[in-house]
Amino acid sequence: MIRKIALTAALSVLALAAPFALTASETGQVALSATETSHADAQAAADQNTGHAESHVTDVAFPFEGPFGVYDRNQLQRGLQVYTEVCSACHGLKYVPIRTLGDRGGPELPTKQVRAYAANLAPVDDPDTGESRDRKAADFFPKSGDPQAPDLSLMAKARKGFSGPYGLGINQLIHGIGGPEYIYSILTDFTGKTKEQAGKTFYQNSAFPGGWIAMPPPLQNGQVEFADGSPNDVAHMAKDVSAFLMWTAEPKLDARKKTGFLAVIFLGVLAALLYLTNKKLWAPLKRKQTRL
Repeated sequence: MIRKIALTAALSVLALAAPFALTASETGQVALSATETSHADAQAAADQNTGHAESHVTDVAFPFEGPFGVYDRNQLQRGLQVYTEVCSACHGLKYVPIRTLGDRGGPELPTKQVRAYAANLAPVDDPDTGESRDRKAADFFPKSGDPQAPDLSLMAKARKGFSGPYGLGINQLIHGIGGPEYIYSILTDFTGKTKEQAGKTFYQNSAFPGGWIAMPPPLQNGQVEFADGSPNDVAHMAKDVSAFLMWTAEPKLDARKKTGFLAVIFLGVLAALLYLTNKKLWAPLKRKQTRL
């Protein structure tokens, strides 16, 4: 009898303690979940403050894209004007000979205009005399005036705007490498927000990796006036100068495409001739085998 009373009392105590134990367990789980959520929110806020955001590159239709695309001479001339009046203040084109401005497939400036353009650039030290002189068409464009500003000669080939997915390169196969699109997006995707860090001003740009760039917005609507009356808003000027920088990185693009097209035609004709020759040489032997 005493054992039954003791057992009944023990069961009653456990029944009363179970809800409190369960509540404590649930409280611990809720506290753990809240802690994990707060850590995730803190990490997201830190990433946003430090600029760890995915860059976005806009796909732009350029006339030189595709197997039959060619450079637009007028667009390259406008891009040269934008570079000269805006970009050249900081960035250089030290690998580009000035004389190529008159080459076929490029801006195709007249010879006198190329010489005049070269003379208006910064003087250069003559390698023979060591004295400063005006630039000639045979010289190269000046180097970057700002040591922090990268040279733009090969920038359209050094940057990519499209990749993946998962390393397959399908986006690059469809859209191309995306170097000009990357430059266009950098010039047009400023959000207007700024921040101070280590005594330096950074500008928010959704196309730049990390989200913040030290270069202020270089283009403003109506900043450059074109002689042909073309639109001079930020989007059009960015597209023109991006096309020009693609030409500086790949000046023989048109000639390369023509050569490749002729090579494909030649290989096709050669393959057809080899096939017919093979049929001609083996036809007598096949006839003998058929008779046997």
